[in-house]
Amino acid sequence: MKTLYFVLIALVFAGFSCKKVDNKGTSTEKTTEIKTDKEKQIINSKDKTVTIDLLVKEFGEAHRQRIEKGVMQTADLWRAEDGNIEAFQNFCKENFIVSDDELKSTFFKISENFEKLNGYYNKLTIELKKPLHEDIGKLSKIDHIFGAFSPYAHLESDLYQNKIAFIVSLNFPFYSLQEKTEMGENWSRLEWAYARMGDRFVSRIPSALKQEYSKVTSIADTYISEYNIYMGKLKDNNGNQLFPDDLRLISHWGLRDELKSNYSTENGLAKQKMIYTIMDRIITQEIPEKVINDKQYTWNPLSNSLFENDQEIQFKPEPNTRYQHMLEIFNALRAMDAYNPKYNTYIKRKFEQEMEIPQQEVEKLFVDLVSSPQVKEVAQLISNKLGRDLEPFDIWYNGFTPRNNVSEEELNQIIRKLYPDTKAFQKALPGILVKLGWDQERADEITSKIEVDAARGAGHAWGAEMKSDVAHLRTRIPSDGMMYKGYNIAVHEFGHNVEQTITLQDIDYYMLRGVPNTAFTEAIAFIFQKRDLQLLDMESDSGNKEDMMALDIFWSCYEIMGVSLVDMKVWQWLYENPNATAEELKAAVLKISKEVWNQYYADVFGVKDQNILAIYSHMIDAPLYLSAYPIGHLIDFQIEKSISGKDFPTEIEKILKQGRIIPQLWMKNGIGGKLSVDPILEATSVALKKVK
Repeated sequence: MKTLYFVLIALVFAGFSCKKVDNKGTSTEKTTEIKTDKEKQIINSKDKTVTIDLLVKEFGEAHRQRIEKGVMQTADLWRAEDGNIEAFQNFCKENFIVSDDELKSTFFKISENFEKLNGYYNKLTIELKKPLHEDIGKLSKIDHIFGAFSPYAHLESDLYQNKIAFIVSLNFPFYSLQEKTEMGENWSRLEWAYARMGDRFVSRIPSALKQEYSKVTSIADTYISEYNIYMGKLKDNNGNQLFPDDLRLISHWGLRDELKSNYSTENGLAKQKMIYTIMDRIITQEIPEKVINDKQYTWNPLSNSLFENDQEIQFKPEPNTRYQHMLEIFNALRAMDAYNPKYNTYIKRKFEQEMEIPQQEVEKLFVDLVSSPQVKEVAQLISNKLGRDLEPFDIWYNGFTPRNNVSEEELNQIIRKLYPDTKAFQKALPGILVKLGWDQERADEITSKIEVDAARGAGHAWGAEMKSDVAHLRTRIPSDGMMYKGYNIAVHEFGHNVEQTITLQDIDYYMLRGVPNTAFTEAIAFIFQKRDLQLLDMESDSGNKEDMMALDIFWSCYEIMGVSLVDMKVWQWLYENPNATAEELKAAVLKISKEVWNQYYADVFGVKDQNILAIYSHMIDAPLYLSAYPIGHLIDFQIEKSISGKDFPTEIEKILKQGRIIPQLWMKNGIGGKLSVDPILEATSVALKKVK
């Protein structure tokens, strides 16, 4: 599931929408024209040069490089309300720090105060969103309003107004990704921390814009959290009920996991086809609006017929709500483009600023794998194992994962008994780490900083931003206890929390807390998740674990990379069509998903024009997040190969304590290799020869 680890980054760099939305995400105003922020910049090129010369003359030629970078960045952020050119020059002369000792002392004081600001604002946000994220009762209108409120909204504006932001930009200048790549390998830890301080102020976004962004994303998140299908109310063409009365599944996670679990069950194929049809109805918005999170009606997804008291009734389909939320978030993020001189589109901000891997490189990684010859070989192996031709939903085939002789129903009974509620899972956390190799004292230390909550949605992990706070593990636990699927997800989220805790509590400099990007925290979560049966003292019956792991990760990458390619292409389309309606966006998503399917999947599955790659809920409430998953799988595989045969906790903690340096340097220092698809392709080829 997605982690909310980088929520601060999203809030700091977020924009707004010029549309107003109601609590269903419906637009009530037209988009206004976005004006450039350039007109507000008052320091011209000549003024910059004069200021640089003044400071070099005052402080010496030895400081020219820092002066040039600091003055240039500060000038780009300076506005008329901050003062005229004379005020700007005086500010630079009075606030440029020459002494290394004073610079270091100032850095630590700023870091300490940023931890307080980030930490308490983060904690306040968690509390305000608590009714939306936790299963603590029926939601009211006021819950939505408070949950959509951003306590952060005015923070950046205030820091510019009192000149703290300018002190940072002047003395801790920004380095581009190219500069970090070229120079970062020779930087000390302190120099890296200075560079991360320089990343803090590269844009100047009005608080009203960020507040609007917080609102539309909160509304979209709630829409997804409450998008449940009551499976016991579904009928096939013969009137048969295939699923238990009390089974309620969230889209897309719950539907996908239920589909995956039916590869060896009674009526499994029929169940999978029905779930696949439900997914398609959601993507096309043909799903009856009345069946969403409502168990009053009976629905036949195959014929798309709705019944009330055994009588077929007419219905209204969901009115493009899914795509309206996407538009609201796009408009919110596009509105901040004009205020980002370094990264003037959200696509650039996501990949070059946040992920620190250019979008073109990410796309090439994905295309290299999904178009590799290994795809058809693995597909044929799956077809042979299933004894039938592949269906489109076999992108979620999970037959390579470690197995034992215990059925999922038996697993459900075991898990329900172990974890009837959140308190039981909370109590079990130290023991989970001990089973993974941590000693009791260290396990207690790490888990004392993690709090388990009952999730309203599918679950997520939300990290702390100050050492005195705790990370939150949100997981869905029904009234009769946790089920195996929920447990599997909870172990994934726990992996996020362990990473979040170690990379906050045990990092040498606060500005280096975390990991390079969300893909890295996903990788750690995957590493934990795949050990879920080990934590239950259940050994796999597979005699070739490494080969099966390679095939499993390869097929998972094949699936999610296609989904991510759709996500990226949709965002490119949005920027090319910024005034699109929800109906036009829906048509574009369907067209793009079919194009990606036809290019990389149709020949493998023997069927064209499938929409399924557009089902992921992340496309709605987590813009361009999806790329983190396949990159996370690649990192996961490379880490596993690197730590094989070594002490698990020692290696994991050593890797994590690098903190937030750039991705390729993190990989080189941590495991001795760069991020690449080559290791998984090579391992897949080896595995195919053995498994066949």
